[in-house]
Amino acid sequence: MAQVAPVVDAQQPLRGDPDVQPRVKVNYAKEFLAGLTVSFAAMSLGAAFGDQSGRGALKGVLSAGFLALITSVVGGTKVQCSGPTAPMTAVTVGITTYAFTGAFKDDFPGNNPELFVNMTMVLAAMMMGLMAVLQMGKLIEYVPNVVISGFMNGIAVMVWVPQVQGLYGWGKDKMEGHWAINTVLALLTTTLIFTIPKLTGRFCPAYKSFFPGTLIAIVLVSAFVVVCGGLGIQTVKTAPIGMNEVGSLFADNLPTEWSGALLVAALPFAFQLAMLGFLDTLLTSRIVDAKVLDMYPEEQRWRPTWKNIELVGQALGNTFCALFGGIPGAQATIRSVLILNEGAMTRAAGVAAGLLTIFEMAALQSLVARIPQCVLTGVLFKVGYDCFDWVPFLTYINTKILRKEHPGATDPSKANDPVVTHGAFAIIIATCIANSFVALHIVVISAVVIYFVVNRLVVAIPDLLPYSEHQKTEGERSVV
Repeated sequence: MAQVAPVVDAQQPLRGDPDVQPRVKVNYAKEFLAGLTVSFAAMSLGAAFGDQSGRGALKGVLSAGFLALITSVVGGTKVQCSGPTAPMTAVTVGITTYAFTGAFKDDFPGNNPELFVNMTMVLAAMMMGLMAVLQMGKLIEYVPNVVISGFMNGIAVMVWVPQVQGLYGWGKDKMEGHWAINTVLALLTTTLIFTIPKLTGRFCPAYKSFFPGTLIAIVLVSAFVVVCGGLGIQTVKTAPIGMNEVGSLFADNLPTEWSGALLVAALPFAFQLAMLGFLDTLLTSRIVDAKVLDMYPEEQRWRPTWKNIELVGQALGNTFCALFGGIPGAQATIRSVLILNEGAMTRAAGVAAGLLTIFEMAALQSLVARIPQCVLTGVLFKVGYDCFDWVPFLTYINTKILRKEHPGATDPSKANDPVVTHGAFAIIIATCIANSFVALHIVVISAVVIYFVVNRLVVAIPDLLPYSEHQKTEGERSVV
């Protein structure tokens, strides 16, 4: 994470043309397969978030598909995958609860609660568009690296915990089937995702560049379960629907009620959605930009995110979802990390993920419905691993707990690993834990304020400076 802040400058692209890679040959088959892999996760998460929000699994899947499609085409992050997210869904639950079971019916008798939720989504999208017009995207650069690291770790924990709960029924409904079988298949999937790229890279490099390891793992484990007769375990739940029914969704959900009183009632919810969309999207964009730096040599990198353009893309995507009664979303950390790890290098992968999510819902429901739920659990275990910011975490343990020398002191390849002080680690852990219990925008804003107040008034907290840069700073201080 130490590299994030110094390099994410939308005014200085890492390469020439923002969307052309003249020195890198793009494998569009690989882009398609990366999108295919992510579409399985997008469909599953979309259905889960749609069901959780109270708007239904179908609308959740449609939202996952259209958000990925629209933001990949017009957004400011070149390679990403947007869709419904946990924080945005949590706010949506509050809106639907108010509209259907709260005071809304008493205050606005005769008004359609569904249309009120849709209007609120449109207002939130308009606010994100206004943020883009006011060039507020640059404000995300003031979020310290320690907060970004804590946010990443918090996302990883938020990914892992529900998967463990689903396997064993701790605090939520347990997935169908014997827990031991589900656990073994989930861990087998995760293991295959780790090992397949290594094996194919060693014995058949051309094969590795064509098929993503995650997709192969999903197919292999799912086929094994089918051959074994299903093993009595739960498969992915889909929402059967015809395309004619999709058309009726748009006709029935267009928000037409815009009275002043309704706007006043909707504004607090819309503001919260807009703030979450702003933070969720742009924090993820910083993570994506940092991963590009870690994954590719300089000649293969593409430009960093154009943050205000990304907000425009999110505004357009969320507005469209409101028109069919969908659920709101943002640039999704889980799916964006996954699509990068599958080798995506162009917008085509995100477009493919969106189109395939919609296509799978409409045409391949019978096949998708045969994927065991525990297989997607295994995929998400790996995604959580990829989201977790391991370097600062392990560096702190080695240098502060075990009292070892910083690896950058002896290994030049580790010179960019950050120096992690007690104060920095405390903020990372606090942000990570709070992210699981408190609304994202409150966590981030509070963590930023605490960091700057402590840094200014109490003790200096180096913001995950690379070891080489930290040594230069220390040398300058000693000279003074």
